[in-house]
Amino acid sequence: MRRERSEPRADWRKKIESQGLVFGSPARYGGGGARPYWDESVHYAFDMAEVLSIEADVELLHSMCLDAVDNVVLTERYRDFGIPEWVWPHIAESWKRRDPHIYGRFDLRYDGSGPARLLEYNADTPTSLLEAAVVQWYWKTEVFPADDQWNSIHEKLVERWTEVADLLPSGVAHFAWSQADPSGEDHITTAYLQETAAEAGLDTIGLAIEEVGWDPVLARFVDLAEAPMGTVMKLYPWEWMVTEEFGKRVVESLPRTLWVEPLWKMLLSNKAILAVLWEMYPGHPNLLPAFLDQPGLLTEYVRKPKLGREGANIQIVAPGYETQTTGVYGEEGFVYQAFDPLPEFDGYRPALGAWIVGDHSAGLGIRETAGLVTDDGAAFVPHRIPQ
Repeated sequence: MRRERSEPRADWRKKIESQGLVFGSPARYGGGGARPYWDESVHYAFDMAEVLSIEADVELLHSMCLDAVDNVVLTERYRDFGIPEWVWPHIAESWKRRDPHIYGRFDLRYDGSGPARLLEYNADTPTSLLEAAVVQWYWKTEVFPADDQWNSIHEKLVERWTEVADLLPSGVAHFAWSQADPSGEDHITTAYLQETAAEAGLDTIGLAIEEVGWDPVLARFVDLAEAPMGTVMKLYPWEWMVTEEFGKRVVESLPRTLWVEPLWKMLLSNKAILAVLWEMYPGHPNLLPAFLDQPGLLTEYVRKPKLGREGANIQIVAPGYETQTTGVYGEEGFVYQAFDPLPEFDGYRPALGAWIVGDHSAGLGIRETAGLVTDDGAAFVPHRIPQ
């Protein structure tokens, strides 16, 4: 693994916008100057052996995570996750039905040696999908046509929709994003997912989640044409949804209307799962020690809110690395994870986003920042596998 420089394409901005990446610069910059969100002036190069090793780590982590969900459901440990009590039986039912899942993103620490280590699992509403699946592939094809890339995300998404089509309540799938996202990233991600489903042969309809209606006579959700909604792919977090009256109807109407990602993924998108994994697999080389609501034996740690997003409300306790970010999270409790700083390359720290589609590893996206916390100011940089 190495960080390399290359000359950006003269018309790079026009090209990535034509591929759908139309939201711009990070909110914060590193290195003393403005930096675009998509930065092709640098990239990471990997040996194939490294990629195969990380790929195996990802599929193992995914399997471990599914075992952890089963453990939480069997032992009814929902309180550790800060989940409202009324939701608990519905999570269990969703898991026992095996409500279908589509995709997720593991955020990993990897420095080119040893195993990849899990930082967290974005299992419910992961973004940076279009740039990982499409934009960096076109960059590689144009700039390094002879090289390879760890990237079968698009093909696997289409394949996954084909696999789950018979499990969906209807042949029409709705795709919903929130208008509250000012960047447009959620809309772009949802639109791309809709495109992959359409390629798989599903009839698809896109609408904002704020436009989803409720028919009190039929007691079911309807779209803008007042047609019943059987399947909804939503890019809106379950932990937000269950605090709203709308979300109560969503949960209680399952599985008549099936929502994807499924309700059981509330457990995997919650950082409490990191502590559960450490309890189940103590000392595992792909895990960092993690504990619920207190640091345990850790003297150097990262305190993460169980429901935090985009690097908010993170506290790092370690000599020389003391850091704290602001935000609105933390009332739900914290997880304390051993501090293992991201590796540094030319003053920047990359976090590897390894994608899982269905139950299979699918590809890699990399975000890097000058700071210790990968937040909404991080840039996306492409990668390649030299031949």
